[in-house]
Amino acid sequence: MLSRDLYGDLLGGALVTLQVTALAAVVGTILALVGGIAALSRKRVVRWFTIVYVELFRGVAAIILLFWIFYTVPQLFDIFLSPMQAGVLALGTNMGAYGTEIVRGAIQAVPKGQSEAAVAVNLTGAQRLRHVVLPQAAVTMLPPFGNLLIEVLKASSLVSVITLRDLTWEAQNLRQLRAAESWQIFGNALVMYFVVSGAITLAVRQGEKYFSRGLHVRPPLGTRRWAHRLATVKR
Repeated sequence: MLSRDLYGDLLGGALVTLQVTALAAVVGTILALVGGIAALSRKRVVRWFTIVYVELFRGVAAIILLFWIFYTVPQLFDIFLSPMQAGVLALGTNMGAYGTEIVRGAIQAVPKGQSEAAVAVNLTGAQRLRHVVLPQAAVTMLPPFGNLLIEVLKASSLVSVITLRDLTWEAQNLRQLRAAESWQIFGNALVMYFVVSGAITLAVRQGEKYFSRGLHVRPPLGTRRWAHRLATVKR
């Protein structure tokens, strides 16, 4: 049985892991939304820039990207990046590259008639995207995004190699100090990762229910006015 202070070390590492995962998820989601929309732009330059970003950051191993951002970027641009900043940036840009394709595919999956009806009621491009396209695309996006978030959680263990004291770092450190209790140390670490992964899965499922209900039964407040106008046009 691990002592209370050792549990405290693991819990402290778990909090760092949660912080890295959450911040990387925010960065990755923003990049994915921007990239997914840009990939469908009518401007060829914008589409090509998005393709380069996706292929580059999706084609490089996360750990190499982490090393490059932590060790190379500061030398090239004469800036300082803490291990937390480097970890969040590496995992966020990697997630954004994969997420871009998810967003692009989800937007394309929305029936064209929805956008055409939105044009008929004089919605601007931004209004169509916000009130009509994205709420419907979210239902398609969320399941693969949930898997992507879990992958980010697992990849967050890589930040231990740049000295960030996350859950993996703390577990490795405790193993070196108390090798005889390795099975207990890594067993507890495994449970902690599993619990966080389960929480992400539950959150994504709740998000799916919310957006599905919003589309079929009771639209969110921001979309009710537009849904009513679209329904009128369809009639």
